[in-house]
Amino acid sequence: MLPPTDLAAYALTSSKAAATPLHLLTKAQLGKETAKLAVPARNWLKAIGYAASAGETALLPNAKGELAGVAVGIPATLDLWALAHLPATLPAGRYFIAQDYAPALAEQLALGWALGSYRFDRYVSQKKKVTTQLVLPKGIDQAALLRLVQAITLVRDLVNEPANTLGPDELAEVGTQLAKRYGGTAKLIRGEALLKQNYPAIHAIGAGSERPPVLLDLRWGKPTDRKLTLVGKGVVFDTGGYDIKPSSGMLTMKKDMGGAAHMLALALMIMDARLPVRLRLLVPAVENSISGHALRPSDIIPTRSGQSVEIGNTDAEGRVILCDCLYEAAQEQPEWLIDFATLTGARSVALGTEIPALFSNDDKLATALLQASEAERDPLWRLPLHQPYWRSMKSKIADMNNAGSSGFGGAITAALFLQQFVPDHQAWAHVDLNAWNTSAQPGRPEGGEAMGLRATYAAIYKRFSKSAA
Repeated sequence: MLPPTDLAAYALTSSKAAATPLHLLTKAQLGKETAKLAVPARNWLKAIGYAASAGETALLPNAKGELAGVAVGIPATLDLWALAHLPATLPAGRYFIAQDYAPALAEQLALGWALGSYRFDRYVSQKKKVTTQLVLPKGIDQAALLRLVQAITLVRDLVNEPANTLGPDELAEVGTQLAKRYGGTAKLIRGEALLKQNYPAIHAIGAGSERPPVLLDLRWGKPTDRKLTLVGKGVVFDTGGYDIKPSSGMLTMKKDMGGAAHMLALALMIMDARLPVRLRLLVPAVENSISGHALRPSDIIPTRSGQSVEIGNTDAEGRVILCDCLYEAAQEQPEWLIDFATLTGARSVALGTEIPALFSNDDKLATALLQASEAERDPLWRLPLHQPYWRSMKSKIADMNNAGSSGFGGAITAALFLQQFVPDHQAWAHVDLNAWNTSAQPGRPEGGEAMGLRATYAAIYKRFSKSAA
């Protein structure tokens, strides 16, 4: 299940042999740049009325009519996706960027190219192979680029994988594979053992499925290093339980383990980079199903913290499995505690499907993530932990309800629920995300998507790397 580790798998190569140049052209500099081209190429661009609009490409001939280069229209400000459309549209062969760019920007262009080559075709009998390769620009950190491509690929693959082949055990097994690859340890707590080891909320949500719930507890790093703990929601499929979703609402519910996918990918990057951290990753992996063993509305369940939860809605299950993990994680007092979850539809109502919502009880942690978000052009938007809204989560017969009595501010009330299990002194960030492209764009096919991953890794790297010590 782990992604491949070779450059060729992502349409990248370090060999420039028989490679064709890509001439990246803006509208403003079209005349200046085309003057540098050979006469046949210049004449051809003039003949076809080439305008260098963003994404506009033209194959350039030499005097013999052979392919001598490609003109690629780019925006005035280059971004990650400037070349993402090319792997699927250019003729087979190797290509290199003719201009010299700063390593950081060149790395972004190469990443966009690699992501443009992504296909989830595991279950397609006749696979359409990508037959193009980009020669890696000089000066870039190939290891860092490959690490990032692997992580994003892992998120996409896991979210796209259907629930009949990715159950709780299979999701947790990805953590076991990561631990084995990088020299960590992975403990799996399954089924009734969750009750014996005091993870009752995870067990309660997963009890309705014939596939038992599993808690992955991955550890890596030296005991003397600074502590970082990650938590990811791993609901492999969400029917809504007895508060069942309409059929249209279930169509993408295999993505409800998107938070877990992101945290597994983030763990991959941290371990692959050998960051000096004492990493812990907790992934509660469950299926929210309907059966005689499933939770009912109005049931009251215990949690690891000792607090009780009245189930106001069985479709608000993600926050319930997270609460056991957040409480456990906080007992070790990590320097940062970060969770990712496909938690609420209210977040999409507020921010749309492409911008994850960030909540945090610590301004310094939130600022670090937002600064990294801006630098990486990987959107995050902070929403408030508005305490007065907690009144809607009160229960008359338990410590709290898992669903608010108000129909408003659902992303905020969900975050407030999670906050009940995190001590005030613990620096904590919660990211509520969609993990799914609702429509295709160059480099971003419809389906599973990494959101906020690059920003979070950049913030962690800045905080915990040796250069930051």
